[in-house]
Amino acid sequence: MIKQLLKSVREYRRDALLTPLFVVLEVVMEVIIPAVMALLIDRGIDAGNMQEIGKYGLLLVVCALLALVFGAAAGTYAARASTGFARNLRHDMYYAVQDFSFTNIDRFSTGSIVTRLTTDVTNVQNAFQMCTRIAVRCPVMLAAALFMAFRMNSRIALIFLAVLPVLAVGMGVLMRLVGPVFERVFKIYDRMNTVVQENVGGIRVVKAYVREQHETEKFKGVSGLLYREFSRAQKLMCGLMPLMQFCMYACMLLISWFGARLIVGGSMTTGDLTSLFAYAMQILMSLMMVGMVFVMITMSRASAERIAELLSEKPDLHNPEKPLTEVKSGDIVFENVRFSYQGAGGRMALEDVNLHIQAGQTVGILGGTGASKSTLVQLIPRLYDVTEGSVRVGGADVRAYDIEALRDEVAMVLQKNVLFSGTIKENLRWGNETATDEELRRVCRLAQADAFIEQMPKGYDTYIEQGGTNVSGGQKQRLCIARALLKKPKILILDDSTSAVDTKTDALIRKAFAEEIPDTTKIIIAQRITSVQDADQIVIMDGGRIQAVGTHEELLAHNAIYQEIYHQQQKKGGED
Repeated sequence: MIKQLLKSVREYRRDALLTPLFVVLEVVMEVIIPAVMALLIDRGIDAGNMQEIGKYGLLLVVCALLALVFGAAAGTYAARASTGFARNLRHDMYYAVQDFSFTNIDRFSTGSIVTRLTTDVTNVQNAFQMCTRIAVRCPVMLAAALFMAFRMNSRIALIFLAVLPVLAVGMGVLMRLVGPVFERVFKIYDRMNTVVQENVGGIRVVKAYVREQHETEKFKGVSGLLYREFSRAQKLMCGLMPLMQFCMYACMLLISWFGARLIVGGSMTTGDLTSLFAYAMQILMSLMMVGMVFVMITMSRASAERIAELLSEKPDLHNPEKPLTEVKSGDIVFENVRFSYQGAGGRMALEDVNLHIQAGQTVGILGGTGASKSTLVQLIPRLYDVTEGSVRVGGADVRAYDIEALRDEVAMVLQKNVLFSGTIKENLRWGNETATDEELRRVCRLAQADAFIEQMPKGYDTYIEQGGTNVSGGQKQRLCIARALLKKPKILILDDSTSAVDTKTDALIRKAFAEEIPDTTKIIIAQRITSVQDADQIVIMDGGRIQAVGTHEELLAHNAIYQEIYHQQQKKGGED
């Protein structure tokens, strides 16, 4: 895990290596200062020698200035390395998510990915900075101060060695207790992010059903759980500080007691005792900082594991060694296709699918909820791979193509239409970045979107809010259809993408398709028979299987499911 995370240091490796160097130099200066102070007291102040006072006083100033310079350099390099490391981590995680297949994305919730990119990276960034600076400073300071303390008076220095096991046991117990708590805390963060995203994304539904109180209670519940777990962790960590202070004061008292006796006995000078107090503070502060480092590492360990989990997730869709880069036609063949979202051995969403769609045909797909209509068409651009059998496009198995080349020739308007924050032009150009204004208008006319766009205050430069909240459902669908047409694909898939438009507009869209893009294979998943009755063939699906294939007249004459749907919709239309 650590090795994988450290790959993201990259260009900041030099800063990360220079930080410990300057930390060591800073510690050396700080350890020298008490020794110089002892000489200043013994040879200068006690002896009344102004020349010695001036000499050692100047040396103290130089050491202090050097410690300041080295400390500032260490802080600068540490900050640059840690923030750069965090930036690279977010970059690597974000790009990893972009390469995920639908199967990979299904394993992580949106809230979980957001938490890993924000809170978890911040925790790891802080831990990284502490490891390059504090975690180096503490042991070096501890070792150097102990060495100097033993050099001055080995008997009194033994007091420090007696304290170390007490603190070590205390920190070990703390890590064992706090670690599991922080693991639970970050899972609760995921839940809270999910709750917030669902509420903000569906705020209109919340208000329409007057469920504000319910949503408030739901957020209050997860927020309260987060508060309780964090409070528990903080209470446990707070137990370390009294232990540290107890050890510090005990050391100071013991040094004062034994030091006074040794001074009276003439075996220790006042300067040595003063220096020992300084070294005592350095040793004990180092131990306290070690405790802080352990706490931060404990907090960040869970975050590091979650980040590593996302980075180690490997996309399960790969290009072959010599991929095909050209899709010759929009001809589609499903041959003995079986598919399960759980892979082999899981429940099959599709069973024994055999279907041939010729290039340029218009094919309608009907079926009840859960009939796996969307699952079927998602296999065409290889959003998922078949579990068994094969899907061929343009005469070649989809697994033989370069994924990007295949998807460039398959435009898909998904069941859940998504527009991004930006102008209408910017959203449409997702289909073709270099499209001219005239090409934009042409596809919008085909999708019956041109009329309402022209009525907007800024036309095609009108700003679309996040999620397309300032356009209606039907307008959003038509913009998404226009965006797909801009790709000039060989295959166009509309996954229930005209459900929010009226029947007249639906008919105009289908008419435009027939006249303007006759060579494009068009697959239309719909709930209304009127949306597909003019198709070259209509596929009836039920329970993940193809029940029947035929024209409107053939199915109306021989297929019970189609007859039932037709008569229900005719009756409903008559009542209307």
